[in-house]
Amino acid sequence: MDGVLVIDKPGGVTSHDVVSAARRILKERRIGHGGTLDPLATGVLVLVCGRATRLARFVSASEKAYDATILFGVTTDSYDVRGTVTARSATRPARADV
Repeated sequence: MDGVLVIDKPGGVTSHDVVSAARRILKERRIGHGGTLDPLATGVLVLVCGRATRLARFVSASEKAYDATILFGVTTDSYDVRGTVTARSATRPARADV
């Protein structure tokens, strides 16, 4: 199969997991993606398949936008929401500083 697939990647899955599943389902070895999403991230993951893998550099160079939710004042042992809380602080940055 030659072409581009736009996947809505769920949280908890790596970009590599999505590529592996697509390879298995489509029976196509030549599949890449236009940029890795963190396993906790959800959103658009562009896959390029077959001869379209040549387009990957253009997909990864395109403009992207991200939305995030940030919790200030909590530190975890893994530096993400899945870790065990190791410290808390009531200090919050001023809106202008963010």
